Amino acid sequence: MLKIGCHLSSSKGYLAMGKDAAGIGANVFQFFTRNPRGGKAKEINEEDVKKFLTFTKEHGITDFLAHAPYTLNACAADERIREFARETFADDLQRLEYTPGSMYNFHPGSHVGQGVEKGIQYIADTLNSVMKPQQSTTVLLETMAGKGSEIGRSFEELQSIIEKVTLQEKLGICLDTCHIFDGGYDIVEHLDDVLMEFDQVIGLDRLKAIHLNDSMNTLGSHKDRHAKIGEGNIGKEALVRVINHPRLRNLPFYLETPNELPGYAAEIAMLKAAYKEE
Repeated sequence: MLKIGCHLSSSKGYLAMGKDAAGIGANVFQFFTRNPRGGKAKEINEEDVKKFLTFTKEHGITDFLAHAPYTLNACAADERIREFARETFADDLQRLEYTPGSMYNFHPGSHVGQGVEKGIQYIADTLNSVMKPQQSTTVLLETMAGKGSEIGRSFEELQSIIEKVTLQEKLGICLDTCHIFDGGYDIVEHLDDVLMEFDQVIGLDRLKAIHLNDSMNTLGSHKDRHAKIGEGNIGKEALVRVINHPRLRNLPFYLETPNELPGYAAEIAMLKAAYKEE
């Protein structure tokens, strides 16, 4: 069975997200832990969470993926920004224990002129300060397109972060198809080669989730602009190969295409129809 869903609004609470997922045929979904531009998160409504967990269990909805705000930059030059990242990270990991076994995805950040090596060390320092042995959440580093001074534009940069983290068993990777295509990894013509490289550098056992997006830009553009499935330069056929690939097909896929709920429902139905059951 294809595990497929999209990014849902968390503004109405957990149960509302579960109902939205069920309403569009999703069996997994992603959500922001707070406003994507940062700020204080809403208080957790424990009764709402209990109803959500019951609802999602009854409807076969799993693999909840929380996304950190875009303003979280664990490798900023400004210490105050890094402190915000640490505080937000720690708070989000604590909140996610209300939904045990979730995943928490974040953009590694931008080193803004300090250099990749120093940026990587700052990211690892942040992870080492906030991750705890008792947490049930798996933290995911996202593959990036490489615009500006983004870290995570290559598999080697992501692996360099992992190597510096103590609790490596709590770490994984979220692969974004738009990002790696824009970053220069040709998943259209050479998907097997890209996955082989990922396995050699990081290990496919670390790959826990996939953001399934088409790209408005060309291979290696380093720009990061998502397109609807089949309306970009990756194309529907290549993305269908991704969901059916034997090394990927059992992972959860999350759409971040420029859609509202009806558009997501159509894409989910289209991808389910293209998925080849084993």
